[in-house]
Amino acid sequence: MFCGGCGSSTSATPTTRKRADPRPSDTTIIQPLAPRTTVISVPLWPAGTGPTDDQPAGALPADAPSGEGGHPPARPLGAHAEAPAEKAEPARYTLQFSTGETVSVRGTGLIGRRPLPQPSERFDHLIQITDLGMSVSKSHLEFGQHDGEFWVNDRFSGNGTVVRRAPAPALRCEPGRRYLVARGARVEIGDQFFMVL
Repeated sequence: MFCGGCGSSTSATPTTRKRADPRPSDTTIIQPLAPRTTVISVPLWPAGTGPTDDQPAGALPADAPSGEGGHPPARPLGAHAEAPAEKAEPARYTLQFSTGETVSVRGTGLIGRRPLPQPSERFDHLIQITDLGMSVSKSHLEFGQHDGEFWVNDRFSGNGTVVRRAPAPALRCEPGRRYLVARGARVEIGDQFFMVL
């Protein structure tokens, strides 16, 4: 018998509602997946100004001073020369949002309507942006630096992330992968975007 108002069983008791565990001996522990750290390069050179087919992408410009083997000349350590630092501080980037906010960042961070890191994650910045249309996910993307270059990583957001840098075509980011973003590029997150300066 069922109640005509709410549809619940009128003859059920707390004992009859309790179901037995179908697998009482199953003690399998599922390990979390290791985070992917693949870095995908977005072209940093405007058309006609970058390396040519016969010049590798890491090559120095033609007017750069060179030493042995095409490498920059070594700077001798003298009385006034400074020794290299143990750990270089990350470069500072400015993120200029379409919502009017401008944030200066260094290191890692999360961007979204209500960015919330996982318990095991640590970020230098949590950047909350206003999006009345709710096209931006709560934790939409993560950013950081790799060898001094800025990267973004879509965190499986609802509306995705697109990187635009003229004259290159727009690049839709695959969730869970890091994409290098040069200064001057535009990163679209839902209906909003930010410029990397």
